Amino acid sequence: MAALATLHCLTGCAIGEVLGMVVGTAFGWGNLPTTILAIVLAFLFGYSLTLRGVLKAGVDFRTAFRVALAADTLSIAVMELIDNGVITLWPAAMDAELADAVFWFSLAVSLVIAFAVTTPVNKWLIGRGKGHAVVHEYHH
Repeated sequence: MAALATLHCLTGCAIGEVLGMVVGTAFGWGNLPTTILAIVLAFLFGYSLTLRGVLKAGVDFRTAFRVALAADTLSIAVMELIDNGVITLWPAAMDAELADAVFWFSLAVSLVIAFAVTTPVNKWLIGRGKGHAVVHEYHH
């Protein structure tokens, strides 16, 4: 269950992270605004995926939003910390352009490492009835 919860989180984070990095890099933004955009979009897409599923269960928006926050905040935060930390430490990754292999390779590797680190976090949350354990009561 923890791996599936992390994969769900990774999907939203990856969409936001890749989109933010692509947009910031394409517009020639510096590293800080590009990273901030990527993090904001990762949270937005991560929450949106959970929100969509909970709303499908017929829950009102306010409750669904609270469930998404409770389910995903720590998971997304850890994933983003690890993902962006790896990219920051990766030689030449922060200066890579969209056409550079290091841009895509470092991003892919950072997401894999983030998945590996975040899975135990989600296992811990689920074991305490928190995180994605909260979402499962709304799935049919």
